[in-house]
Amino acid sequence: MRRLSSSTTFFYKRVFPLLWVGFVLIISGVQFWAVQHARADARSGSLFPLVLMPLFVVGVMFLLYRKLLRDLLDEVWLDGDWLVVKNRGEKIRVALRDVMNVNATTMTNPRRVTVMLRTDSRFGRNLTFMPASPRRFLSGFNPDPIANELIERVDALRGVAR
Repeated sequence: MRRLSSSTTFFYKRVFPLLWVGFVLIISGVQFWAVQHARADARSGSLFPLVLMPLFVVGVMFLLYRKLLRDLLDEVWLDGDWLVVKNRGEKIRVALRDVMNVNATTMTNPRRVTVMLRTDSRFGRNLTFMPASPRRFLSGFNPDPIANELIERVDALRGVAR
């Protein structure tokens, strides 16, 4: 069995959002403390920007999390002609014959590979994961090698000549 998904998925899905929100809270707390301990004439200013900006930053992070990170699977393994998929403590096996399409992003961070199935699985019809392929300098336009390998294996199982 060979791991196709990145080992940093846990960091991106669980740790990074907490670090981001914690950083915003610390910066906001320091700013609020600085305003409270400033001179008396500076206190006449509004605290609205101190509340609005952190809410905006957390809102942008929430939108990015929902769009890029929330649907990532924890682990994807290749076991012969099967994909073994693990997410939130659950595990399923998907035959490569049931794969309809493989799509990979090139200009996003983290990179994403989406495997579209012919039928629904426990994790839905689209299985999305971060590939374990190493990042190379200026490789943004190059196709992902893991996605290419999956496409070739699915095509070989279908009997499609390339």
